[in-house]
Amino acid sequence: MSLYTIADLHLSFSVDKPMDIFGGWNDYTGRLYDNWNKTVNENDMVVIPGDISWGMDFNEIKADFKFIDNLPGTKILLKGNHDYWWNSMKKMNAFISDSGFNTIKILHNNHYAYYEYGICGTRGWINETENPDDAKILAREAMRLETSVKSAVTNGLIPIVFLHYPPVYGSRYNYDILEVLYKYKVKKCYYGHLHGSSHKYAICGIRDDIEFCLVASDFVQFIPKKVL
Repeated sequence: MSLYTIADLHLSFSVDKPMDIFGGWNDYTGRLYDNWNKTVNENDMVVIPGDISWGMDFNEIKADFKFIDNLPGTKILLKGNHDYWWNSMKKMNAFISDSGFNTIKILHNNHYAYYEYGICGTRGWINETENPDDAKILAREAMRLETSVKSAVTNGLIPIVFLHYPPVYGSRYNYDILEVLYKYKVKKCYYGHLHGSSHKYAICGIRDDIEFCLVASDFVQFIPKKVL
């Protein structure tokens, strides 16, 4: 069983929000489908760190979730900034169960075990905190990340962190999020959100003893990236 990750699927089977109007996104759902089936096996796990569907509610995301559910492997989903359908854990799990989606799980204030590792994460937030409202959201996201990581560590697992927003970007540091990574000695952190020209400022490599890796779909050419 292998662990993979890929962020920013930006699916829109039920809404008029085509991504192929952007450079590098031509036939992206077809490329994603083919690459996923060539890479991932039924007993593998795939973490999808946010921006999963453009749908606004459960009705609008159902076709997108069906597409995901039909792909090989178990998928673990966390929130992105465009996942407006996101709801309480209880409501999301009820939607998944009632829809008959058997391979989709939600990562929200919890963790999932993968051998001796714990799959942890949250959405995160932007680096700039001059706006008091942004600072409050960021503090809440840091708390959610710590809740997730701590739940894994408490169960004797080595935490691997998945975020939607990058905790480091160019010369900017998101210390609210980074402090959690430092505190629990996290060694691997995967994130999405960055597209197009933003790729050149992405931090991909080891910094402060943490391996950071951008896994936005267009950056990884719509091929799930192997984690372990």
